[in-house]
Amino acid sequence: MTDIDSLPDDLVELKCQLLAERELTAKQAARLMYLEEQFRLAQQQRFGASSEGHPGQGELFNEAEEIVKVAQDESEQQDISYTRNRPKRKPLPKHLPREVIVHDIAQEDKICDGCQGELHKIGEDTSEKLEFIPAQVKVIEHVRPKYSCKACEQNGTCNQVKQAPVPPSVIPKGYATPSLLSQIITSKYQYGLPLYRQEAMFKQYGIELSRKTTADWMMRSADILQILYDKLRQHLLKQTVIYADETTIKVVGDNKSKSYMWLYATGADSPEGKLTGTDVPHIVLFDYHASRAGQCAVEYLDGYRGYLQVDGYAGYHKTQATLVGCWAHARRKFTDAKTAMGKHKSGKVEWALNHIQKLYRIEIQIKNKTADERRKIRQEKSLPLLKQFEAWLIKSEQDVLPKTKLGEAIQYCLNQWVKLQRYTLDGHLSIDNNRAERAIKPFVIGRKAWLFSQTANGAHASAVLYSIIETAKANGLIPFNYVMHLLTELSKPEPNIESLLPWNVELS
Repeated sequence: MTDIDSLPDDLVELKCQLLAERELTAKQAARLMYLEEQFRLAQQQRFGASSEGHPGQGELFNEAEEIVKVAQDESEQQDISYTRNRPKRKPLPKHLPREVIVHDIAQEDKICDGCQGELHKIGEDTSEKLEFIPAQVKVIEHVRPKYSCKACEQNGTCNQVKQAPVPPSVIPKGYATPSLLSQIITSKYQYGLPLYRQEAMFKQYGIELSRKTTADWMMRSADILQILYDKLRQHLLKQTVIYADETTIKVVGDNKSKSYMWLYATGADSPEGKLTGTDVPHIVLFDYHASRAGQCAVEYLDGYRGYLQVDGYAGYHKTQATLVGCWAHARRKFTDAKTAMGKHKSGKVEWALNHIQKLYRIEIQIKNKTADERRKIRQEKSLPLLKQFEAWLIKSEQDVLPKTKLGEAIQYCLNQWVKLQRYTLDGHLSIDNNRAERAIKPFVIGRKAWLFSQTANGAHASAVLYSIIETAKANGLIPFNYVMHLLTELSKPEPNIESLLPWNVELS
């Protein structure tokens, strides 16, 4: 506090000093508010429940306990005044092989205790149990008999030997079959099981399969599948809309602390998510780079001029695509602002979140509409809401401190506004970039298990293998069967690549 004796006697000078101190106090208050917001947000991120959980993920060691705990908590919170029907267990699939075991009473017990007459069968009770049979590993010997002519050998006229040609092999002179390679590939890139753990599993079957060997097989498999990856990329670049995202990857052999795995996707997550009236292929492709520079996207997209739906990362501006914003990212900014405020609730945050929710409600209504219908409804219903939101942003920018979380959310929307409202121009577009975020999630989760790649070549191989796995899943295929089929066919001379695309392939 300023000493009263040190205050100047001049009135003008006194006013200037008071104004300066008032400005300093306001800055300190704003700084304090910013730090409090950061603290509350950090607490939420560390201890709060995540809003972006992945199905089947969570704690690895207390999964069952967590599920029971959640169920108990929910039951404590609910006040149920009606009787619930017990959920019926779904029957086990009919296609599974069955072994029938009859538990009958002894023959001497089939006598009535009352009249000593013979009992007759009136029915039976049946229950199903699911038996697990460990994986079976077998050795396939390829025998090629040799034939020659004895008469010619005796006469010395010729020494001809006939023999069946060597059958196609995925890895020449190697003992890995397509089924074995597919098992290792899907175990790591679909289920996140690192190679060293697979090494331990194979030991259970008495097979010494070193990590070095399986890593080499992964590299060779990626080389074989590269031709299909390139064909998928060609189809990707023909689409009206591409979704893009990127995430970090640690490469031990790279000098940089962070490398990046870029993702490009089109279509939907599954055949059921297909846009009505369109035949857009479901493609997910990963691309490894040691940098996050926008030039990486420029080179990969190679002159693509369609719509590119992304987050707010500025690197995508270097491409020739028309950028479309993501309302999920915008909403997340306001959600963070709400969390950061704690008990100091703001009507502005609630208004923004409610307004964004109105935009999403429209998207739910038009989910099963054609592209033309979606565009028409968005022009009629979404555009007026967007104009209201824009006017609110401009007005609120003047009332909110820029360095607060709310101020950052408002500024983000204003900076991205042209891209945020662009989704209303074409019915093929989505309101957000969740397609890409969902597609990249399996890689992020797998990264927590295998942690890093040893070399840049290994990261490139991972990009190819992840692409094949995720594209297979998006097209409703079983990745193990699909990868095994690909390795079998691609090991043959002059394979038909077009027939191996996931929407063309026929698996028995």
